[in-house]
Amino acid sequence: MREMIKGGNVGLAALSEDTGSVILSLNWSSATGDGDADVSVLLLNGDGKVRGDADFYFYNNPAAADGSVQLLGKTPTAEGNEDRISLDLTAAPADVERIVVAASRYGGARFGDLGDLRVTLADRVGETLLGFSIEDADVERAFIFGELYRRGEEWKFRAIGQGYESGLAGLATDFGIDIDDDAADEATAEEETADEVADAAPEAVEQAPAPGAEGAPGIPAQTAAPGILARTAAPTARVTGEESAPATARRPRTAKKKVTLPRVARKPLAENESWRAARLFPVSSLRYDREREMRATSVLLSVMTQVPEFGRRLTAAFGAPAGRMEAFTEVSLPHGGNAPKRPDGVIRVERAGKLWTALVETKTNGNPLKSEQVQDYMDIAARRGYEAVITLSNDVALEGSPLVDVKVDGRRKHKVALWHLSWAEVAHHAQMLIRHEGVGNTAHAWLLQELLHYLQHENSGCHGFQNMGPAWVPVRNGIDSETLCQGDQRAIDVVESWDRLIRQVCLRLGGELGQKVLPVQRARRGADQGSRRAAMADRLCEEGRLDAELRIEGASGILAIVADLRTGKLRTSIEIPAPDQGYPLSWAKRLVRQLAEAPADLHVETLVEGQGGGPRGTLERLRPEPADMLPKGGARITGFRLSLFKGMGSARGNAESGFIRSVDDAVDRFHSGVVAHLGSRPARRS
Repeated sequence: MREMIKGGNVGLAALSEDTGSVILSLNWSSATGDGDADVSVLLLNGDGKVRGDADFYFYNNPAAADGSVQLLGKTPTAEGNEDRISLDLTAAPADVERIVVAASRYGGARFGDLGDLRVTLADRVGETLLGFSIEDADVERAFIFGELYRRGEEWKFRAIGQGYESGLAGLATDFGIDIDDDAADEATAEEETADEVADAAPEAVEQAPAPGAEGAPGIPAQTAAPGILARTAAPTARVTGEESAPATARRPRTAKKKVTLPRVARKPLAENESWRAARLFPVSSLRYDREREMRATSVLLSVMTQVPEFGRRLTAAFGAPAGRMEAFTEVSLPHGGNAPKRPDGVIRVERAGKLWTALVETKTNGNPLKSEQVQDYMDIAARRGYEAVITLSNDVALEGSPLVDVKVDGRRKHKVALWHLSWAEVAHHAQMLIRHEGVGNTAHAWLLQELLHYLQHENSGCHGFQNMGPAWVPVRNGIDSETLCQGDQRAIDVVESWDRLIRQVCLRLGGELGQKVLPVQRARRGADQGSRRAAMADRLCEEGRLDAELRIEGASGILAIVADLRTGKLRTSIEIPAPDQGYPLSWAKRLVRQLAEAPADLHVETLVEGQGGGPRGTLERLRPEPADMLPKGGARITGFRLSLFKGMGSARGNAESGFIRSVDDAVDRFHSGVVAHLGSRPARRS
């Protein structure tokens, strides 16, 4: 990997032969765990300006119609977050001379509060080619990390590291864009009601999913709308000199009209509840694993080819170009002198006469991937000049913990990338498109809805991570009998399963809300994921607890989850800071009003400066007497901690009595009953 210095440049062709499609990753860390930034991409012409409104890509406009740009979203790392961008340079319009990659913070936050600012660039197979670290960030609210630019037929990368104290507005203005965020003040008013927000963004509300609508399980109905409304104060963009929209049109900017699920579900025409709706992908008759694998592969690949937004969303992360996509199942491929191999599927993308090919290996119903099988497909792909092997299963891949071990022959010039996709990720992307971001037409929305119904059916076998593994019961028993010792590999296995479960909870909750939900991973600077999990396993042996934190975009704080294996209790909690102004009694009364619909057994604890904790009690007891929340002696209140407790399932699976189901239920109850009523953080501002 080439390490770049500020102002340095390099031609991509000198680093790799596979740079038609590249992945740019922007990284940062935060000591508090809640620092964040948003990436943006600008396409510039020879004059250094955007050609039009659609050349600005950010969280409300994440993908180009031609596939040249796609924001892939955030993933957690050992020390913070990684935000990834897929760029198909072969699809970039001929009059685009530069592609600027930037990031911005909001709410007055500065880049100097973040650490480890870095951008890396990887080729089609995921091999990191170059990196550039920014070490002089201070008061800037926006940063240009780098840019890709043409020199004849070649693309080159330049490390920039230029900051803007004026934030996203100042950065964008330099390239011919104005940023409108005149709705932000109204959206952040403390006493504004949900109805007032809805009036400010009627179009966004009309696109929200129906409460209790089919295909939207998991999160109670009242939590669907806030996920949409949280984006109504997002900045909108317009090209300088064009006629601007009226100031009252406060809605997220999009490149074109999108179709989402209707807000109100139609009344069914069935005579009674026993009538089942006809489905495009019937699933009730599936009985055997092989049937499930074949059906799931065919269903997924066919929808990917027919819904370009969905197919591109999945394949862009694997380095595929934007182009005409076709998919095949049960393809027979020769394997040396042995019997032919039959991967579950093949994906081919054609662009400008060139083919990108990936073999697909599918597992359902919790069946594990087999290393020898994946190794065969890697060898076949290498010999035939294919670009990738994609595995699909219920397991969620973790950084530093591969699901299968394969050997790569370094003598081969042609490189094959191995990628993994969880069924939970597939469902998440389908949810985001049909419920929040929208697709091109109603037929595409209907196809994605049918796919989602299929994946969520109990017979499909595509339910995501569903088993804590064989180490779960021995570890639980060892903690109960106090015989589990630090360094026990079984404890590390349980921690890896816990990480997979938390990652899946984030995918599911984020898909329901239309918000970014990410696990917060606090670790020593420089620590890798293996070291972090080993340390967490040692704490599990010593304290008998598993813990995690979730950052929900727009939420008033970090949602914490603690599973206490000694007491069999799950605790979900959130800490909210005390207001900067006003009186403590007013804070207490306002908190009680906000929690009018919260469960009566909610525990409320006042956080006091310099002390372990202040007054505490259940919401039921504190409602008539909010003054009981105030500490004696006038000690300074720093915030409040809200907690719910729930019995923990003991079984390792996802049955009604299982641990996984109990974690899902606890998070859902806490978010819908508590977090959704607390309002949000200040809206994003440039």
